[in-house]
Amino acid sequence: MNGRGPAESYQGVRMDAIDVIATKRDGGELSPEQIDWVIAAYTRGEVAEEQMAALNMAIVWRGMTRAEVGRWTEAMLASGERLDFSDLGVPTTDKHSTGGVGDKITLPLTPTVAACGAAVPQLSGRGLGHTGGTLDKLESVPGWRAEVSPAGMRRMLLDVGGVICAAGTGLAPADRKLYALRDVTGTVESIPLIASSIMSKKLAEGTGALVLDVKVGSGAFMKDVASARELARTMVGIGTDHGVRTVALLTAMDTPLGRTVGNALEVAESLEVLAGGGPPDVVELTVTLAREMLAAAGLDDAADPAEALRDGSAMDAWRRMVAAQGGDPDAPLPVAAETHQVPAAESGVLTRLDAHAVGVAAWRLGAGRARKEDPVSAGAGVTLHAKPGDRVRAGQPLFTLHTDDPGRLDHAAEALSDACAFGGGHTPLPLVIDRVE
Repeated sequence: MNGRGPAESYQGVRMDAIDVIATKRDGGELSPEQIDWVIAAYTRGEVAEEQMAALNMAIVWRGMTRAEVGRWTEAMLASGERLDFSDLGVPTTDKHSTGGVGDKITLPLTPTVAACGAAVPQLSGRGLGHTGGTLDKLESVPGWRAEVSPAGMRRMLLDVGGVICAAGTGLAPADRKLYALRDVTGTVESIPLIASSIMSKKLAEGTGALVLDVKVGSGAFMKDVASARELARTMVGIGTDHGVRTVALLTAMDTPLGRTVGNALEVAESLEVLAGGGPPDVVELTVTLAREMLAAAGLDDAADPAEALRDGSAMDAWRRMVAAQGGDPDAPLPVAAETHQVPAAESGVLTRLDAHAVGVAAWRLGAGRARKEDPVSAGAGVTLHAKPGDRVRAGQPLFTLHTDDPGRLDHAAEALSDACAFGGGHTPLPLVIDRVE
């Protein structure tokens, strides 16, 4: 044994894992054949975990060209099945968010776009750490099921116009394996690897148009605008190269979206939006993204998303979607057993409300998970009683903490001890920062 692992001939070229690693380690550009082979061989278990970890680290340090990223994405797509809804007779369009705190936008957005005449095949995920997961939120609706077969997705798109569900195991299995490896080897922080991971899953779901919501700020993975813009451009390039109309918005995540963070709490707030009310920032982003999705799908003359929220048609679509996945849209949502208020320490205008701190507090209350297999509490989370720009008085409630375990309250409150600032010195990011196409 020489430790090099298997070598094989691929399209007439002899392939070896160490040669592929060394190419990228030394700053070279991986050939299409090298990329196709290493992804396929790793998915089959023929390239060792430590070898792929070394290649990932070389990519973190050396980066990738647009051609490499495109081929890497294509190779991950080729590892599994691809859904195809091109014969539905209705344009398909989808949205992907890079994740944040209080980011409940998928819940009101999907039925709103469906009510305006598009079909929305929305494959979503679960939360990890301080960021929430769409599926965790929806599972707080009694009876709702995340698993839908491809045939079931097709029926829902035809019957109700939208579906929010978990991705099947057959979609981009190479990405599922690679993501788990990156998570435990310190190789998550790579724009090419992030972009190809996101886009391999989104392209596999078969949508005809895609709008990317790239979050920027303390509660997001991308902390600064420059990095977020680079990620957006990389993903838009991948989508465009694969024939999918793709645009991206950079949106603020320095402050949580809306006034709730937590699973059932965010569903309740989404229902307020669908009923024609709700927090202004959630309404604005829902309508803005809906218009982008419809335009990307070629439905520029479709119904106005703002009107769909006002006239109840978006709520009607929500109720049909929930019922189609076994949920009861009339059932009361879970409520946490314990609540605790955190008061303002001083009076003044709130100038900063740190999204990351609020996300950590919600996680400590039980709304999130540290490991993928951990359970979450449907009722746990944080209610925000003030947002930046609001004037508050000392002693006035700033937060209400919700949990089923009172032993979690002190630890959650600690996370909020430095979450707020009063007076001047901080200018919040605009809700929509930039647009990339």
